Amino acid sequence: METDNIERCSWATTDLYKAYHDNEWGKPVHDDDKLFEMLILEGMQAGLSWLTVLNKRESFREAFDKFDCRKVALYDEAKIEELMQNEKIIRNRLKIKSAIVNAQQFIKIQEEYGSFDWFIWSYVDNKTIKNHFDNEEEIPARTLLSDQISKDLKKRGFKFVGSTIIYAYMQAIGMVNDHVKRCHFYAKELSCNGNTFLKGENG
Repeated sequence: METDNIERCSWATTDLYKAYHDNEWGKPVHDDDKLFEMLILEGMQAGLSWLTVLNKRESFREAFDKFDCRKVALYDEAKIEELMQNEKIIRNRLKIKSAIVNAQQFIKIQEEYGSFDWFIWSYVDNKTIKNHFDNEEEIPARTLLSDQISKDLKKRGFKFVGSTIIYAYMQAIGMVNDHVKRCHFYAKELSCNGNTFLKGENG
């Protein structure tokens, strides 16, 4: 397939964006390590562009022990200071501390449900919500479902999990497929979904 000539969602403008769009965005993820990685990266993205995060992704993997939640959960103040000195990642103390807290809560969910995968995908009955938007302007910033997941995660102690962040997370791990109709990767199969869409809200 000539990936340079295919029709994509309009945001896939750089080589890095194209690779992410073609190989990851909207595709179901069920590996807990990857689910944790994407949760942390989405939180790191708050207030920044996703391209900024993608550019630093490999550095994040190196700095955060390949996103091993059990290692991240044990980070102490010395490790936080080390990360704050790492110019290759996003040096935001609140976001770094939130990654540690989220690792701890992530592990609790694994212990309670057997896997984070089982927990998060239960919200959609283990089936991707396939939307059918004509253009990117129709894609919501959040939904009633992302509102609910955000609320539930916050109750459990997670940080940087506002509804907008969670909807982006749902797109990233394939709980939602928001490739627009003209995009080569738009899923042809029709499926029902009763989500009510809400514009606005910052993560």
